[in-house]
Amino acid sequence: MKAVVILVSAGLLISCGVAGAPVPPELVGVAPTIEKQKRQHALEAERQATESAEQDPTLGNQDIDLSPPQPVGIR
Repeated sequence: MKAVVILVSAGLLISCGVAGAPVPPELVGVAPTIEKQKRQHALEAERQATESAEQDPTLGNQDIDLSPPQPVGIR
């Protein structure tokens, strides 16, 4: 019985604490998250700028005028 108590207490002592490697404080908080989002938005804006510069060659600069939407099947 004494051995079981020792094993259980040793297991509990070993399992206490944080799992994984320590995280440096420079990577935790609001400031790093904001910087990461700014970089992501800058990359997205750059990607959109390059996509908008490249036009679809299949369209051939054609403008199609569509009729205004009208309700269908209303009594």
